[in-house]
Amino acid sequence: MCVDSPLPHLDRPFDYLVPIDAADSARPGTRVKVRFSGQLVDGFVLQRAAGSEHEGRLSFLDRVISPERVLTPEVARLAREVADRYAGTLSDVLRLAIPPRQAKVESAPPAEPPPPFTGAVAGEPWSRYTAGAALLRALADDRAPRAVWTALPGEDWPARLAEAAATTLAAGRGALIVVADARDLDRLDAALLAVLGSPGHHVALSAAIGPAERYRRFLAVARGSARIVIGTRAAAFAPVAGLGLVAIWDDGDDLHSDQRAPYPHARQVLLARAEQERCAAIVGGFGRTAEAQQLVETGWAIDVSAARDELRRLMPRVLTVGEHERARDPQAAAARLPTIAWRAAREALSGGAPVLIQVPRRGYLPAVSCADCFTPARCVVCSGPLSLPAADGVPFCRWCGRPAADHACPECGSRRLRAAVIGARRTAEELARAFPDTPVRTSGRDGILTSVPHEAMLVVSTPGAEPLADGGFGAVLLLDAWAFLTRADLRGTEEALRRWFAAAALARPGAPVVVVADGGLVAVQALLRFDPAWLAARELAERRELGFPPAARMAALTGPPAAVAELLALAELPPGAEVLGPVPAAEGQERMLVRTTRSAGKALALALKAAAGARSVRKAADPVKIQVDPLDLL
Repeated sequence: MCVDSPLPHLDRPFDYLVPIDAADSARPGTRVKVRFSGQLVDGFVLQRAAGSEHEGRLSFLDRVISPERVLTPEVARLAREVADRYAGTLSDVLRLAIPPRQAKVESAPPAEPPPPFTGAVAGEPWSRYTAGAALLRALADDRAPRAVWTALPGEDWPARLAEAAATTLAAGRGALIVVADARDLDRLDAALLAVLGSPGHHVALSAAIGPAERYRRFLAVARGSARIVIGTRAAAFAPVAGLGLVAIWDDGDDLHSDQRAPYPHARQVLLARAEQERCAAIVGGFGRTAEAQQLVETGWAIDVSAARDELRRLMPRVLTVGEHERARDPQAAAARLPTIAWRAAREALSGGAPVLIQVPRRGYLPAVSCADCFTPARCVVCSGPLSLPAADGVPFCRWCGRPAADHACPECGSRRLRAAVIGARRTAEELARAFPDTPVRTSGRDGILTSVPHEAMLVVSTPGAEPLADGGFGAVLLLDAWAFLTRADLRGTEEALRRWFAAAALARPGAPVVVVADGGLVAVQALLRFDPAWLAARELAERRELGFPPAARMAALTGPPAAVAELLALAELPPGAEVLGPVPAAEGQERMLVRTTRSAGKALALALKAAAGARSVRKAADPVKIQVDPLDLL
């Protein structure tokens, strides 16, 4: 049995006797109740055996909660590997992998399985990529190709992934595709319905559909009715029968990293699954992460991208605020909307095309400072940054929410405020004044636009909320590039380029894409070339030299100083492991980093897990958060 317990020292199978009345229902993969430490707890049957190696007395399982087999042997092996890699427990991973039971859904009669898919899949668009046609042929022949796919600008990527999944289904295998958010999931769902022609062959799994509907769709997969699963990060554990393809879109999106222990990343879960089940794998996106580049450079995957001639035919025209622009417009480097950007927007609008303006920050004035001495304005209670919600609004703290109508600068006493950071709503207000006869629409947290018509309008969007435009945008303006490029983050440059490529890919071929940044910067150079692989290779080389992931494995330990020191003292770290830190974290906490080689990564995770188990046995009061290869490393 796998007993549902978060304690690391109890992360192992326990043997129980099966009563005669449960002999038929207590099958591997079913949910059960067992008596554990004097309490009734949930568990899963992992295996049935004739005897036990345990020398003591065994207890009987209390009852079978449901005869439904929701944990397959493949998912159990995968969950065990994920738990070991991320220094977690099997029960924590299974909590992510298997949705809560809905008894009413289980008792409902199952839907009729769809007829076998025999339709033809038109894969001609894949021939625009080197090895693209070969990738689809390999899927059709039931082989296991592995690819890192860089999509062309304007590519209908949901249709391409739907074609790959349908080709796999026609070969008699299942497919699993993971995307970052609900918008991408809706697009992929529509694309699969168009390719397959019937809704019964695939299901979409996400938390947004509600617990009952999610469990109904999960059962359709577990029972073998649906062979294609699409969904957000938790869908990476879906029990697809006869899995032939796993794929992930935009693996650099931080939404792919789970925020619950043991904090697995969907990309790593799918790659581990591809290894275990010997199936095909596709890592796709408009940009490319260092992790994806490493798959190519190590030979684990092939590079599927378009030839330069095809790319030049479809790519937009990228412009920067360069030396010639500064000569004509001396204020271009400092302006939020320099002349070159204003001119590109005006020409697109005069041609009746929409213009996309990407702004890194949402809100009106997300950060303000003293208008006289430029000291950042902070809350007198919690020291959080002050924000202005509107032109006539009252400043408030972004941390504690307290209003600060009577704020006075602690340095000079001034009560006047100025913008330190300008958000999407303020940008829309400024553009409405600059283009008074043009409608301005916003897309962000308060309301995300799915698409816009092909007509003259300005669309101000935060990263990730960009809508589609019929025929593509006539111009794309990337404002406030400094907000990405000045982030104190290991992935800052990579993230900037990922966001820029996602926006630039929405422009029609040859349309201007203006990035308000110096053209000599590395990330801007990659955008000018429209070559994410070039920057990913540079990033990977630098991380190898500096010893950062993915070239090395690192674990972050966060907690009270005494607790972190105790855990490190108990851990038998692998030879050559480096301990870095401490650095301050939250109030009363610190953070330590432990670095080791890639080959010793699993040993590091197991050592930290064993140390956490030793503290658990001692009933240590203060917990320590363990994250292996966290996204926010710096």
